[in-house]
Amino acid sequence: MEIAAPAWRDTKRPLWPLALVVPALPFVSLLCAVLTGGAWAWWLTPVVILGLIPAIDLILGDDRGNPPEDAVPALQASRYYRWITYLYVPAQYAALVAACAVWTAGPGPVAAAGLVLTAGLVNGIAINTAHELGHKRESVERWLSKIALAPTGYGHFFVEHNRGHHVRVATPEDPASSRLGESYYRFWARTVPGSLRSAWRLETSRFRIRSRSPWTYRNDILNAWAMTAVLFAALTAVFGPRVLPFLLVQAVVGFSLLEVVNYLEHYGLRRQRTPAGRYEKVDPRHSWNSDRLVTNVFLFQLQRHSDHHANPLRRYQTLRTFDVSPRLPAGYATMVVLALVPPLWRRVMDHRVLAHYGGDVTLANTVPARRSSV
Repeated sequence: MEIAAPAWRDTKRPLWPLALVVPALPFVSLLCAVLTGGAWAWWLTPVVILGLIPAIDLILGDDRGNPPEDAVPALQASRYYRWITYLYVPAQYAALVAACAVWTAGPGPVAAAGLVLTAGLVNGIAINTAHELGHKRESVERWLSKIALAPTGYGHFFVEHNRGHHVRVATPEDPASSRLGESYYRFWARTVPGSLRSAWRLETSRFRIRSRSPWTYRNDILNAWAMTAVLFAALTAVFGPRVLPFLLVQAVVGFSLLEVVNYLEHYGLRRQRTPAGRYEKVDPRHSWNSDRLVTNVFLFQLQRHSDHHANPLRRYQTLRTFDVSPRLPAGYATMVVLALVPPLWRRVMDHRVLAHYGGDVTLANTVPARRSSV
């Protein structure tokens, strides 16, 4: 008698709510600050995100399991996974309000610096939640994506990422694809204005094709930016003008975290031209992947980036890992820290890019002036 194989189940199902730990960390800091009076409490979030999570990643290692395709429809339809992403947004906003209240109370310089980093990291990671929501067809998720982007003022990401980056990824024309030999800081100076210009061109062309003016509430950039303006105005009205510099600086920290993640996701990778002169189709070779378990749980499996680019409508719980994808030596949390130190980053990553292309640097997406020195 043949014994039926046990039905597949998502072993990470009880872990996914851990993503909500990130917006909860500021409240832990607030409790510690009240109980101890120490400025150190406001450095708890940066230490956990940039120190503790990489350490746990190193201990627990990788999870390379993929869901079977016959389980994907049920996973895609499950509301459980969606509600975890939905809940991030109110938790994110509650954390921002709490941070504004602490800021207006006048923390010392050490606590103030930690508070800015705390708010920036929470709202920067919220951009990843916005990324997950913004790819979906459901209207509520697309609006929640814009709401999650409002605290960083990066609403144009909603347009540029979906209609720009996903089309031009791993090509020299994409402002969000970093080049071999390009430091994070040079990349930041190129991608921040470049992505904004690209988003505006994409959105205005959408209206131009229909012979309509882009200056309308239907413009996805303008209505997303309007959310930021309303949010900042409301917080300024409640907490006073003193909170405005805090809001602006934490926003820069937040979208800079997004851009350092963009930097590491496609560093040096390039789609080749076909005989017809077009770029080859995006496939798993064009994104750096990581299967580190902990960071994948906290980032809704963003590290399975190859499958995301090949199948942008797949929800995070169904994303797969591929053997042909180039692999980062550590999780995103660790690689973000490395990217902030360019000599260390290049020592770790440049030879991996070259190995991916069999030593042929001409196949990589390279800074032209630096090609001969790589």
